[in-house]
Amino acid sequence: MSVRADLREGAEGIAATMRAIGIDVGQYRLSLYSVASTIVVAVLLYLGVRLAMRAIKWVLRRNGKIDAAQRILTEKLIAIALFVFAMLFGIDLLGIDLTALAVFSGAAGLAIGFGLQKTVGNLIAGIILLMDRSIQPGDVIVVGDGSSMGGATGPGAIPNVGRVAKIGVRAVNVVTRDGKKHLIPNELLMTQPVENWSYSSRDVRVRMRVPVAYDCDLRLAQAIMVEAAKANPRILSDPEPVVWITSFGERAVEHELRYWISDPEAGLGNIQGEVFLAIWDRFKEAGIRIPYPRTEVRVLAEEGESRSS
Repeated sequence: MSVRADLREGAEGIAATMRAIGIDVGQYRLSLYSVASTIVVAVLLYLGVRLAMRAIKWVLRRNGKIDAAQRILTEKLIAIALFVFAMLFGIDLLGIDLTALAVFSGAAGLAIGFGLQKTVGNLIAGIILLMDRSIQPGDVIVVGDGSSMGGATGPGAIPNVGRVAKIGVRAVNVVTRDGKKHLIPNELLMTQPVENWSYSSRDVRVRMRVPVAYDCDLRLAQAIMVEAAKANPRILSDPEPVVWITSFGERAVEHELRYWISDPEAGLGNIQGEVFLAIWDRFKEAGIRIPYPRTEVRVLAEEGESRSS
């Protein structure tokens, strides 16, 4: 009992010394004891929230009845509720009188509100995206014209697509085909047009323009285009590749080769390049020409020179 009493007396003495060290702010006293107790309570509550969130995530991930979007939404809402509860519980535990800070908290809240306007907007946008389930982890998307994901925006340019790796509180983590990770704010996905290539199905149709000269066998050229597409392992066999005549141009008969792929995140430009090269090799073997603009220059003699000759 003497050891316990000594420890209690020592703790009370340390607490009294810490209370004596401080400064007076108006009618209130800010002591070292109050600062230390606030830090200890904040750390303990933070650790408690983290442990609770880890347990909740473990339980949700073991539940196979909910998908990834529902799991993330549930985690975000529970995390917000836990942090709000921990903050209110900590204020009540420390006995902080909020009425004394009413004027200061009003001015500070107004300043913080303006400063965190974008952050709160992104938070709400992220919750709406998860509730709407229009974008989920693993989807292949294009945001706007693709400039926010490092894509080219010129006419005829192939958009830079990306795979949604994570939907966070502030931004969506998108991994593009070149391996770069782009953090796109959630609010941007709510205000700009978004193409979700995986919303209904992961299959994407690719179109390629192939001109053929008028003096060539068009049916043979079409058969070669379809064979070149079928030979590529990334192109789906169902639906089969098809080719159609789109117009009779000034220099060539315009064709459009259409085929489907199921892995757009692996690249669009590379597969088009492979198919174009295969068509080029087969056209050369079959003697089919691809027309191109040519300019002829004729040098005419002057009128005086022609008479003298």
